[in-house]
Amino acid sequence: MISPRIVVTRRPPGIALDQLGSAGDVWLWPEDRAIDRELLLDQVASAVGLYSMLTERIDAELLNSASRLKVVSNMAVGVDNVDLAACTERGIPVGHTPDVLTETTADTAFGLLLMAARRLVEGVDYVRRDLWGEWDPNLLWGSDVHGSTLGIIGLGRIGRAIARRAGGFGMRVFYSSRSRHLDAEETLGIEYVHLEGLLAVADHVIVATSLTRDTYHLIDAAALDVMKASATLINISRGKTVDSGALYVALRDGVIAAAGLDVTDPEPLRADHPLVGLPNCVIVPHLGSSSRSTRESMALLAVNNLIAGLAGERLAACANPEVYD
Repeated sequence: MISPRIVVTRRPPGIALDQLGSAGDVWLWPEDRAIDRELLLDQVASAVGLYSMLTERIDAELLNSASRLKVVSNMAVGVDNVDLAACTERGIPVGHTPDVLTETTADTAFGLLLMAARRLVEGVDYVRRDLWGEWDPNLLWGSDVHGSTLGIIGLGRIGRAIARRAGGFGMRVFYSSRSRHLDAEETLGIEYVHLEGLLAVADHVIVATSLTRDTYHLIDAAALDVMKASATLINISRGKTVDSGALYVALRDGVIAAAGLDVTDPEPLRADHPLVGLPNCVIVPHLGSSSRSTRESMALLAVNNLIAGLAGERLAACANPEVYD
């Protein structure tokens, strides 16, 4: 009996690869960078399962090259790199990894908020440049996080986890989303407001929405102009939800005070990008879910999704459940 061929586009953390090996004949892209597109198209031609990362574009071109494909398992919570409609049309379920990264990503959001609002990275740089002298009451003033007003854009799992953390800081929390969540308003003590109202009132704004056509460049020059001059913007969603050029101008010109970015557009962001040179912009390389336990849990969930798809079973976490209708 011929084992099903599984293409893996990057080495996953932990024991995930060993488990995949028991499910089929695994072909692994061994390098620590995104797989070359033409090579990927060639390898999926005979594949039954595809274990992908957010760096791969799973579109009609790829699906047309993969006539035997039964399942796509994306090791990410977001699937903006996957053409879900094209997969559904072909009867291919798409797995993703929600839930397991929620709390870790919410931690990252608050870490960025504290670093950017309190100017902690500037403080580290100040010491490293040997500028630290006598105590100065006017040195590197930041903004308080405790007792401030937080605006959360997007109230999915991560948005709710952020709101829970905000309670510990005594923050008043507003949220904006496609629909109201009365249960969260009651249990978390948060308030719904339309986007422009949220931007106008919040001391700190965290973008936690998924990337769609409607949220592409949701935070643009017009949105930034509505925010307080003392405000902090944090993005832990997808880079393209924020207009990088508009953000650079807003930070440079004092339209807002600071920003913290776990995701960027483009990504990766090169060191010569204008945003990188701004002292009031904290940028980290997409570390939102980057703890050992979380990444290993993501990898195993992606494995379980793929194995279920190969067996013709319903995926534990399916991004296009309509494929089963």
